[in-house]
Amino acid sequence: MPKSALLGWLRSYLFGWNLGYAVIAVVFWVGLSPALTAFETLSALPVLAILARNTLLVLLFYGIYHLRLYTQQAQDKRFKYHPEWPSNDSGVFLLRNQTADNMIWTFASAVPIWTLYEVMTLWAMANDVISTLSWQSNPVAILLIMFFIPLFREVHFYLTHRLLHWGPLYRRIHGLHHKNRNPGPWSGLAMHPVEHLLYFSGVLLHWVIASHPVHAVYHLIHLGLAPAAGHSGFDKVELGESRAMDTHCYAHYLHHKHFECNYVDGTIPLDRWFGTFHDGSDECTQRLRQRLKERRSSRAS
Repeated sequence: MPKSALLGWLRSYLFGWNLGYAVIAVVFWVGLSPALTAFETLSALPVLAILARNTLLVLLFYGIYHLRLYTQQAQDKRFKYHPEWPSNDSGVFLLRNQTADNMIWTFASAVPIWTLYEVMTLWAMANDVISTLSWQSNPVAILLIMFFIPLFREVHFYLTHRLLHWGPLYRRIHGLHHKNRNPGPWSGLAMHPVEHLLYFSGVLLHWVIASHPVHAVYHLIHLGLAPAAGHSGFDKVELGESRAMDTHCYAHYLHHKHFECNYVDGTIPLDRWFGTFHDGSDECTQRLRQRLKERRSSRAS
């Protein structure tokens, strides 16, 4: 890779969403979490504190996206991928309403399972079940692990996502998420509970390698918040008359449109490496159809 390209990649990797999620994680761990010793026993108060702050974070983060783009329709359909608004009268969704359905799965399943993983990881760290690092003794290691968490996240997500597109798992589990053919921000965490268990399981990395508690918090916040932008349904969010923020979610919108492509968002080009990349062109659509046709033929023979 040319030096200029590498520097460009590093700049976008470090100073984009990853930095924002890292700042939230540090603030959460330092100022909005019980001390690690509080998790030596699984008492109700620290567990409820973590559940409450995760719930509030999701409500604010996803809610602001939805309020601006869908409730206020502040930029109408400018930069919107799908020509229609999400459905408010469809029998495939709970209460026949896509947004209500998505919020139910988010708050009834995603946030509690996220919290369960977080509490159990903090409990294991507090009780020396797993090894921990201290900032005073291991500052370089702590920073390096923070740097690599989003890369590990992509590999883990690609593998679990491919697994969930296996026929029986897709029909029974992942198909619930793909009801959102025209996704909005709340679609991001609208998944079956089994999928939530797989999705948030990436944090088990910190049961294997020595980590700091902030790593687990950052890992889970990254998992919890990234789907909002990835499912916003808009290529850009306007910030004023002359400024707009890229959401970088076109690849994932195409996944919801075509299903068997773009299993991950592309910091690591896994879809290109494994032949599942789609750039929205007719040529890629034809290749996808040919690949699916060959798959059906091999299964039939």
